[in-house]
Amino acid sequence: MNVKKLGELYVSFFKIGGLTFGGGLAMLPMLQREVVTDRKWCTEEEILDMYAIGQCTPGIIAVNTATYVGYKQAGFIGGVSATLGVVSPSIVIICLVASILQNFIHTPTVVHALAGIRVVVCALMMNTVFTMAKKGIADKLGGALFVGGFILACFTPVPTAMIIVLAGIIGVCAKKFGGRKNA
Repeated sequence: MNVKKLGELYVSFFKIGGLTFGGGLAMLPMLQREVVTDRKWCTEEEILDMYAIGQCTPGIIAVNTATYVGYKQAGFIGGVSATLGVVSPSIVIICLVASILQNFIHTPTVVHALAGIRVVVCALMMNTVFTMAKKGIADKLGGALFVGGFILACFTPVPTAMIIVLAGIIGVCAKKFGGRKNA
């Protein structure tokens, strides 16, 4: 067991978990920088795959991703270390915020600060969507799946997991029967 690697996994995911506001999708820019660019634990394509799988598996996407990366780097204990790293800040912050914020939640300063944070998180998520789209949409079928998935997700009650599974089936069929190149 490589204790140094376990420590690196914990600290890296602690940073990601502690500095991410807005949920799992908002952590994408930090995750890409830390895991792909800085640490080189995964490739861009692997991150895209993890997010796709994380959307259709039970649990929180941030936890699923941390567990996957940790497992890939150091086996079962690595998965546990990364998972503990990503959830530890949330547990501490939620306990602190719950005990303090209740007294100040309706003050104008707090209301405006939270509104500002929400807007920036949306901008970060849009940046990540564009970055992932550049990597993920490799051909006309990919573009069609993107548009179809977007329409289904935004304008119908079809569950996200069903959309992802359907896109996967279409991708497999296109590869098998249509001669689609690796995309």
